[in-house]
Amino acid sequence: MIALPETLMNSQTKPVPPTASNAAAGALPRIASEDILRGSNTVEIAHAGQRYLLRVTRENKLILTK
Repeated sequence: MIALPETLMNSQTKPVPPTASNAAAGALPRIASEDILRGSNTVEIAHAGQRYLLRVTRENKLILTK
């Protein structure tokens, strides 16, 4: 499994508590796919004890599979 950089793990994956300003503006945390994939076409994601694969297709789209 690929480990995410410490800065990504600590700063960008934590949920942002809703506030009047970001909820009204529709602001969501954003992570660039390049930061997640780090030059690879596929990464493994562990979530709730399950294994998921995030991959880039030939059409440059993302697919998440279990």
